[in-house]
Amino acid sequence: QVQLVESGGALVQAGGSLRLSCAASGLTFTSYAMGWFRQAPGKERECVAAVSRSGVNTYYADSVKGRFTISRDNAKNTVYLQMNSLTPEDTAVYYCAADYIGSSSWSGDDYEYWGQGTQVTVSS
Repeated sequence: QVQLVESGGALVQAGGSLRLSCAASGLTFTSYAMGWFRQAPGKERECVAAVSRSGVNTYYADSVKGRFTISRDNAKNTVYLQMNSLTPEDTAVYYCAADYIGSSSWSGDDYEYWGQGTQVTVSS
């Protein structure tokens, strides 16, 4: 049974930082590209970052470039999202997702497995 478990969400002040983690189990982690998505109330889900199976290739949404960094530790079956210079516009539920034999896709349709999400709230 595949499980993706996110952690690290919190309430933080604008300008602050958070690191999200997503621990994967029940799958061959190195066979999956990984992505971080977010959804704010009343808005569509968007991909904020994705990383290829090797970790070499990445994708970032324009809105987070230069502030967020995605990385993965294949030995720990974990993907991370380091978020710096947070703004209230980053407030959302953040989800990690796994894309079999993928390569840092930004499209949610390419991802087969999803976590339950972790709430990030940025206060002004």
